[in-house]
This record gives sequence, structure tokens and C-alpha cells, in this order.
Amino acid sequence: MKTIGVLGGMSAASTQIYYRQLCRLTSERLGGLHSPELLIRSLDFAGIEALQAAGNWDKAGDILNAEAMALERGGAAFLILATNTMHKLADRMMRGVSIPLLHIADATAAAVGRVGLRRPGLIATAFTMEQAFYLDRLVAAGLDPIVPDATDRADAHRIIYEELCRGVATRESEARFVAIAARLVERGADSVILGCTEVGMLLNQGNVSVPVFDTTLIHCEAALDFAGAIHD
Repeated sequence: MKTIGVLGGMSAASTQIYYRQLCRLTSERLGGLHSPELLIRSLDFAGIEALQAAGNWDKAGDILNAEAMALERGGAAFLILATNTMHKLADRMMRGVSIPLLHIADATAAAVGRVGLRRPGLIATAFTMEQAFYLDRLVAAGLDPIVPDATDRADAHRIIYEELCRGVATRESEARFVAIAARLVERGADSVILGCTEVGMLLNQGNVSVPVFDTTLIHCEAALDFAGAIHD
């Protein structure tokens, strides 16, 4: 297996999910005592979140770039960024880095397209739902994504940062997210993308009426494919 470089900590809850999924999927694919070859750099999210809130994306991008280069020097064969929102900085992050980045939006768009769906609802941070860096990649892949209305976007963003990023998942917030997903379906969504790596803490195929695409799981599956952890 190729060594997967994981740049995480955005949030820590997200990176914990990535680690568990990568280990579980590798065990299911290869059996025995197999586990993935990983290099993980987990950042202090408080500093990154402050840069997000201040709109200082250039400095955040420089931090990610330095860490990406460190993972390359450490022996990673390719990189995954264990967050949806920070893919806003994918190009800046990869400046001067010679190993590839497996982009989460591309992997997700491919998963949706493979089953013939075209109009996914997207639930994520406000950055991901409102800015072009993510939506444009879905559109380029032939999809027609739908985002929640302004009130639902604000609620989703607040719950992600105030609760999910802290590892907190409440019944009240689950009900709120289920309602947001239902409204997307009412507007014509044929599926729902869990477009923040923590949203799977609240939504899943059991509480959404259309196919659910969990970006974390999709990203992990794609990373193991790329690493060469092939099913027996």
C-alpha cells in the first residue's frame, strides 16, 4: 500500500472519523491484521478557525502549504485533506508539492454520478455551500447541486462549528438537520451530500429519504483505492 498523507485537525472530530474509517475499511478489504499506512498531521483548529472568521485565507493557505510539504518530505505518496471547507485552499496548499492531492469534491461528484443521480442537495458549512470552490467542481462533473435557503445555511453552519466540531451531537440538532434535508428533497434534490466531514454525526441513510453521500466515507474509500488497498 502507498502511504496516505492526511492533513487534518480541521476539526479534530473530523480527523478522528477519518482515522476510524480508514482503519475499518482497510480491515474489511484486506482482512487479518491489515491497517492503512498513514502519515497524519493534525493542526490546532482554533488558529485555523480564527483565520477563517477573519477572512485571512492567504495565511491559512500558507499554513496548509507548509504542512503539505512536510507530509511529502515524510514519505507520503499522496495527500488527502480531512475537511471539505479547507479545500477552498487546495491550489495554494499544493504550491511546490509534487505528490497529488485527492480532492474530496471530485471523489464525491464521481460517486453521485456513478449511480445516475444529478441533483444533490448540499449540507455543509456556509463557506462550502455559498462559495464557488466546491460547487463549481460539482457542476463541472455534470451535477446540478441545490443548497439550503439562507436560514437553513446559517443554522447548519452554527451547529457545525458550535457543536459538531466539538464532538457534540444532540437530538435537537439532528432534528434540525433532518428538516433541512427534507426541505432540499421538497425542492427537487434526488440525493443529499453530507458536505462537511462532521455532518455524518447527525445525518445518515436512516434519517434521510433519498440517497446519502457521506463525503468522509467516499474520500476514505477513494484514498484506499488510490493507495492500492484492493478488495480480495
